[in-house]
Order: sequence, then C-alpha cells, then structure tokens
Amino acid sequence: MTAGYDVVVVGGRVAGAATALHLARRGVRVLVLDRGSAGSDTLSTHALMRAGVLQLHRWGLLDRLVAAGVPPVRSTVFHHVSGDTHISLRPAAGVDALYAPRRTTLDALLVDAAVEAGAEVRHGVRVTGLLRGAGGRVVGVHAEDRAGSAFDVPARITVGADGVRSTVAQQVAAPTDRQGSAAAGVLYTYLADLPAEGYEWFYGHRASAGFIPTEDGLTCAFAATGAPRFRGLPGRGADRFAQLLAEAAPAAAARVAGGQQVEGLRGFGGVPGRLRRAGGPGWALVGDAGYYKDPLSTHGMSDALRDAELLALALTGALDGAVPEAAALAAFQQQRDRLSTSLFEVTEQVAGHTLEEERLRHLLRELSAAMSDEIEALLALDRRPTAVA
Repeated sequence: MTAGYDVVVVGGRVAGAATALHLARRGVRVLVLDRGSAGSDTLSTHALMRAGVLQLHRWGLLDRLVAAGVPPVRSTVFHHVSGDTHISLRPAAGVDALYAPRRTTLDALLVDAAVEAGAEVRHGVRVTGLLRGAGGRVVGVHAEDRAGSAFDVPARITVGADGVRSTVAQQVAAPTDRQGSAAAGVLYTYLADLPAEGYEWFYGHRASAGFIPTEDGLTCAFAATGAPRFRGLPGRGADRFAQLLAEAAPAAAARVAGGQQVEGLRGFGGVPGRLRRAGGPGWALVGDAGYYKDPLSTHGMSDALRDAELLALALTGALDGAVPEAAALAAFQQQRDRLSTSLFEVTEQVAGHTLEEERLRHLLRELSAAMSDEIEALLALDRRPTAVA
C-alpha cells in the first residue's frame, strides 16, 4: 500500500468494488479493504434485475459475466393460487436477458475490473475503527490484517460498503432516516436437475418461494415466510424448508423433491429494512450499509450497482472541488431515496407475508413500475458529460 488515498472503501463486494471501479476510472486514488477472502461466497439471492444488468452493460462488463458461463434468463413466471402470469423480457437499452451469477463470480469480476482501473484492493483486512481529524471529521480508518498487524489508512473520504451491520455506519452513528418493520426469514439451497422457466416466484398462504437459474446448470431454490413466524417454525432446517415450499406451492415442493440437492441449506432470519443517512463529514455509505431492504425483492445487488455509480459521481465532484462535499452527499442521498422509496415501501408490505392475493398482485405491478423509473434514471447518466461508457 501507499499513503495518501483520496478514498478508502470498507467492503469489497458488489457495492464496494463497483464504487471503487468508478472512482478509479475517474482518476481517484482509492483503496478497498475487505475482511473476507478473495473470491469467497456470501449469503445472497444473487438475481440481477434489469437495472443491474443494464449497469454491467453500460460499464463494459456484461460480456465477462456471459463468458463466465452465467445463463441468460429471458422470462419470469409469477405463480399465484388463482393462476400463473408469464412475462417475457423485452429487449431494451442493451439488455436482452437477466442473469443470476454466483457471488463468487460477480464479486470477483467487479474487483478485477476495479484493479484494472487502478484501484488497490486488500482482502483479509478488518477495519476496527475510524481516524478522526479536526471537529470529529473522519479522515481514514484503523485496520488489522489476519496476522494481527494493525495499521492506519489516511484518506480524504471513507466509504462504508460493509453491509447491513456496517462498522462504518456504527462508528459514525449514522442516523436512520427511515426504519422498516417487516422482514422475511428465508432458507435456500442449490439443486441440479431442477429446470426453471426463467425466474419463477411462488406465492401461497403465508409463504413464498422462488427458483433462480444460475451457473453450472444449478437452480437456487428458496422458501420464505414472515420473520416472526420463521423463528417459531418446528423441526430442523430441512423440515422447515419442505413445509414452506409446500405452503408456497405444492407444485414447487414436488419439483424440488425431484431435483438433486448439491449444497447445504443456508438461512437468514430476517432484518427489517432501513434507509440510513448517506454521508457526513468525511464519510459516506453505499449498498446495504446505507440502504437495506428485505432480500425477498431480489433487487439488492441491482440497487448496489446503481448507488455505486451515483455515489462515485458525487464524490468525484466533491474531491475535485467542483461541489461542496456536504452538497454532493446530500444530492446523492436525494437521488438514492427518490429511486428507492417505492421499492422500499412495496418490499416492506410483501416481506410480512400477510397479504391477500389481489393486494399482492397490485403491489407487484407497483414494483415493476418503480423498476422502470430506475432504468430511466440510469440511462440519463449517459447524457451527463462525466458519465463512464
């Protein structure tokens, strides 16, 4: 490492790596610190929506994802008790398919692209605290590697991209501007011999499920219910998984039973969504650290890619002196919140698993409309003189 970074990014997964990529492409000296191992897996629904695929296409990275063997998804099926709704993806804005990469693929792809752009990345490093300057301004981080060696990294701006339990957010006591109350508990695994008709979502009584085609001919199968109920379900993980699948759709349960499970079950007990303050003197938050909503939306990675670019644009202006830092961060938060509010509100209602079918269908249509607005906002970035091709 060398001293004197413009930005240190805490967390090197989707949000952090993508933020570093954009900063480095704009000539910013950036260091990424991540506590995990390079190429490691993490809990994730890993389904990209159109906005996420559009971002990779705009950044010149989509071909790498395709070359890695991630299969295209060109349709979505919503399975309701009263009947199914089939939707084919219409090619638009350079996107003719959706993709659901494993995180071992997507995170590594973004890190490699960031390094190629000039960012420095160190894995196996835990951030233990923040450096403070005059008036309490954040001026970098305290860190420790796996050998126990401690060191400091001075930086003009520190970005927390370290997840929903963000150390950076905790250290700066980032205010929560909007707090959700609902959450879903989920179990998921990977199966061979489980063909899926694109993305498939199942909605039953108090339970939902989904099939997400991913790499190596595997399908991610998940089942969920409201978090309070999830915590009280009887039996072990496999019993709970089978029960929730059957409640979501007996047909889904039968298809899973006919597949070959190739990995163990993973679970997440649920955390209510929230929108934290996006930044302050010397610090900013991106990805789940700043804006988290229930993973049932399968929109978290797409949001992270969106906000990474928006934050990088804001920080570049602040670092260049073109815009005061406080104004740049406020503008980023305003745009993030404007694009997030509808998605947040719909997810908040759906995650509780208490809705009747008619209301659920209505909310899913609202979700689709919000995603369309997001696409328009991202395409507008290409008309800005500072946009990255």
